[in-house]
Amino acid sequence: MVGRVGRRGVPGRRLLAALVVSLLVAVGMVVGLPPGESHAAPADPQQQQQCAEPSGSGNPQTAAPSAVGLDKKRLDDAIAFAASRMRTHIQVFRNNCLVGTGPLNSLTGNTPWNLFSSTKSVVSMLAGIAYTQGKLDLGASIARYLPAGEVDKAHAAITVRDLLTQTSGLRQSIISEALTAGLDVDPNIGKEALALPVEHRPGTFFEYTQHGPDLLAYVVQHAVGEDLQAFAQRNLFGPLGIKKSDYFWTRDRSGNTYGYAFLFMPPADYSRLGLLMVNDGVWHGKRIIDSGYIRQLRSPSSANRCYGYLFWVNSSPCTGPSFPSRQTSNLAPLAGLPSDAYAMVGFLQQNNFIVPSLGLLVSWNGFLGDVSPDPGTVLSASLNSELYREFFRRLAAAFRAPRLPDPGPYRPTMNLNFDPVQFADPNVALGALGVGPYAPKDCTVIACGSKPLRAPLQGNPGCFAVTCVPGLPGSPGRRGG
Repeated sequence: MVGRVGRRGVPGRRLLAALVVSLLVAVGMVVGLPPGESHAAPADPQQQQQCAEPSGSGNPQTAAPSAVGLDKKRLDDAIAFAASRMRTHIQVFRNNCLVGTGPLNSLTGNTPWNLFSSTKSVVSMLAGIAYTQGKLDLGASIARYLPAGEVDKAHAAITVRDLLTQTSGLRQSIISEALTAGLDVDPNIGKEALALPVEHRPGTFFEYTQHGPDLLAYVVQHAVGEDLQAFAQRNLFGPLGIKKSDYFWTRDRSGNTYGYAFLFMPPADYSRLGLLMVNDGVWHGKRIIDSGYIRQLRSPSSANRCYGYLFWVNSSPCTGPSFPSRQTSNLAPLAGLPSDAYAMVGFLQQNNFIVPSLGLLVSWNGFLGDVSPDPGTVLSASLNSELYREFFRRLAAAFRAPRLPDPGPYRPTMNLNFDPVQFADPNVALGALGVGPYAPKDCTVIACGSKPLRAPLQGNPGCFAVTCVPGLPGSPGRRGG
């Protein structure tokens, strides 16, 4: 009947059109679309726009959020929230396409920024490359790769995998370990780590350390037979279009590269590391990191269900860094994201959030900003982050294909159990000065063995606690593109 009415004149067609519009509006309200907003996102992920990884040092390809299954208004809301929480550089990628950016990106994107503990994840990636090239056995004792006589029996029980999962069993004190690097007094981070006692059977107990990743960097350097930074530039940074002049990576006074922090890299380059992981270790068709290694890297370890190979993973129960004391929670760290989500996490929230099933990367840098009342927030050690929860809640609402569940509002929790012994052992710091029970036997403040040391504070190229100052002698330059 509607068809016959429509043929009689315009009113029938208008009535039909009105009915269709009303139906579409009703459907939009049911699925959560704001009134007046069309469902432009492709329903089938296979129909979404796909982009290639950035070429050379050039900029990434961009796309409209709707072309990759996201609602622009809600994506903008998520980004605005992150910016309000002191995120000074924000990039959101889907299918390798850059679909959202922060308001300060043009000012901050090329300035080298301390990645802090995200450096640990970079060392894991380098270990993965060494593994891919057949130069590193994850199940092998670290003694296999270090000079004869440098590793005693207790430390020889530590495997490469134990260092990757932070289950070395070494005595830890995260503040004291970091203090000596900040003051540039470490004589030899490898020997300092090997001077720490083994307090737990390796492979059985998670303890977030700084010297463990330092020791891993030291082991990988010996395994590949060359300076770690030269290996990184040729096998990781260079293929991703990251120039040697873009970044600066701090060394100890013997010339060893720090593994736990102090890689200063522009945010525009940092996101490329995340894109490589979203793409399962492949860049422009070339495999850089073995797929099996990445599968292990983003899988929960037996000692901590929210930690893989120096990356945090989205599972629980979750044991965090021991600040202000050791704490285990039933909260997954990335609520609102699928279970395959994992992340690079650094002090003051330097993050790459990687979700392979969604082709999603959120990359941001900044300082502070998380308003969680938990004391661990200041070290990015809180297991219940207001910044994460509220951002991902907004981001989940932006997804049209697929739909993501609402994780619910942030509910604060606090760990008020301060245990300074767990994070501020003075003997750990004094060991770097050749004093106390944890001092390396053949290292003094002047030399390690027969090798003289660089003088403290003589290796800083204009890079300070958080960032580098362009233009100072030796500072990394601004990246092009």
